[in-house]
Amino acid sequence: MIVLVGPQMGENVGATARAMLNCGLTELRLVSPRDGWPNERARAMATGASREVVDRARVFASTAAAVADLHRVYATTARRRDMLKPAIGPRELAVEVRKRAARGQRSGVLFGPERAGLDNDDVALASHVVHIPLNSGYSSLNLAQAVLLVAYAWFEAGSGAATPPPGQRAATPLATSAQLVNLFQHLEQELDASGFLRVAGKRGIMVRNLRSILHRAELREHEVRALHGVVSSLAGRRKDGRPVRQPAHTAGAVGEDGEPGSGSNGR
Repeated sequence: MIVLVGPQMGENVGATARAMLNCGLTELRLVSPRDGWPNERARAMATGASREVVDRARVFASTAAAVADLHRVYATTARRRDMLKPAIGPRELAVEVRKRAARGQRSGVLFGPERAGLDNDDVALASHVVHIPLNSGYSSLNLAQAVLLVAYAWFEAGSGAATPPPGQRAATPLATSAQLVNLFQHLEQELDASGFLRVAGKRGIMVRNLRSILHRAELREHEVRALHGVVSSLAGRRKDGRPVRQPAHTAGAVGEDGEPGSGSNGR
């Protein structure tokens, strides 16, 4: 599906709907359209059957909410970022999305506002960034053109979509974006409490890099649950809210000051 984050003009949303339907895509999501929704300019630009894409578009207040039920999110960006995310082109994206669809996994591609593109927090929700290779001397695209290039690559890859091997569908489901965000927030909350993220000026970059690391792991639902347990245990809490029992120091053990014998029995 296509997710437009903060689109600024209804005409561009309508043109995007036309580009999507040209390539057989019909699911459009919008995050906080600048000029509100519904938008008659979007319907006027869409024309014909593509107006149905506009009429069925779902609107969300945040990017996180728009991708919450998706298993994989990709972010289109023309700028270098301070995040370690793998970059792929439209053709690679198309093949991967079709493979995942064959396994029952839902994917979405984020496109940012016309003026400035996606911000770093939006890109942090994605596992990959998508680069469209164009003339290095002039690579500017309008919103609908960018969507059309990605959508056409998906359409073109249709005849070669791969079938997952037997038994792969029965694997534990891939975690959704909402489940991953919940894990990120749990981890970040405990890292804040421990003082690990105490440097305010570096917090944003560190958080985004940690999220990128976990995205690359392609976590399954049971793995996310296990990591929640790990974070809680390291933070010293059990499911029932009681503190985790810490191992007792023995004689000769290294204490907090780094000296032997500084444990409880080291006198």
